[in-house]
Amino acid sequence: MKLFVIGNGGREHALVWKLAQSPRVSKIYCAPGNAGIAQLAECVPVQVDDLPGLQAFAKAQSIDLTIVGPELPLSLGIADEFRKAKLRIFGPTRNAARIESSKSFAKELMVREGIPTAASRTFDSMDAAFMWLESCDLPVVVKADGLAQGKGVIICGTKVEAQEAVKSMLSDQQFGEAGAKVVLEEFLEGEELTVMAFADGRTVIPMIPAQDHKRIGEGDTGPNTGGMGAYAPAPLATPELQKRILEEVLYPAIRGLSRTGSPFYGVLYAGLMIKNGKPYTLEFNARFGDPETQVVLPLLQTDLLDIIEAVVEHRLDQIHVAWQKQAAVCVVLTSEGYPGSYPKGLPITGLPEKTTDSVVVFHAGTTESDGAVLTNGGRVLGVTALADTIRSAQQRAYASLAPIKFEGCYYRADVARRALSDLSEN
Repeated sequence: MKLFVIGNGGREHALVWKLAQSPRVSKIYCAPGNAGIAQLAECVPVQVDDLPGLQAFAKAQSIDLTIVGPELPLSLGIADEFRKAKLRIFGPTRNAARIESSKSFAKELMVREGIPTAASRTFDSMDAAFMWLESCDLPVVVKADGLAQGKGVIICGTKVEAQEAVKSMLSDQQFGEAGAKVVLEEFLEGEELTVMAFADGRTVIPMIPAQDHKRIGEGDTGPNTGGMGAYAPAPLATPELQKRILEEVLYPAIRGLSRTGSPFYGVLYAGLMIKNGKPYTLEFNARFGDPETQVVLPLLQTDLLDIIEAVVEHRLDQIHVAWQKQAAVCVVLTSEGYPGSYPKGLPITGLPEKTTDSVVVFHAGTTESDGAVLTNGGRVLGVTALADTIRSAQQRAYASLAPIKFEGCYYRADVARRALSDLSEN
């Protein structure tokens, strides 16, 4: 089969890497790809928001199946356009993808379906938002309604901070159209958990629970990023908790979308806060998470292509999904300045010549020039290590990243600390 993967980050590198292991795959293309993906697939210079260009390429190359990585093309309706053109694609429709592209839509769905979540209000008027802030409890969470690359969430400890956050979105347009509306949300104290699931509109198969590290600084300090690292499986997710998440969060969301006439086909990502043993939904995403994909897919035993085809063909109930009995830890290496402005085009040295069964370096923001690999994004690389325990995987990941160098390279030194704390308490 000829596959076409859309995207250029670490998530897409992990997808290409896993799909390339399928004996049924003859060729993989990726648009636009990166330097790491180019070692496994033919990269195509088409941007993820160029829907006509992507569709034209898929037609010209007689692509058998397209897999969408990032949220932007999904929110623009790429799945709708491909299906109209009789092209097979893995990903939800534009309407179903609103569960990610509009936080207010997701909140309304959660309330309607009885999915546990924080209390919230949505505003498009700064004055109305300020008035509501006068009487709300602190801290409060201010969220841009639309897509903001994981950075449109600000936890505010004071009323002034909350007002500044609202102003930055509604008035200063820090996140452009994504901040045309804001969601003000109750702050929930607890521990975060990510559960991604394959869904074909009716059947839901959860993946191994993971936990990512959104804050830039060690000890979970500083501004939110797209993710500084992840690990799986998360010890927090007991079998009992996983059952609750499936019954109280994932299935109600899938049923709710179907009731709105927008059945969900693809990967549903639930970002959860676990408070007193109960799951509360912070957000839904309409695709694989990043960097969670870099720790979940390496643990997948079943052929990923088989699962994706079962979703596309609405027969997910006929698939058994198996997982390795190991742990995985991914440490993200970023450019200096991230999540703010950062330089590009810096040479990277010390990259391993090949992957092994226990260590994979996923490229997130890289490009190649005259044989040299250069930085080309805020998140540059994700070093993923597998081992029998989380502690061993953590140690292997940090040992493996030590030789990798580029100017201004930064990474958190405490990825998976929560897991090790949870394990020590049990």
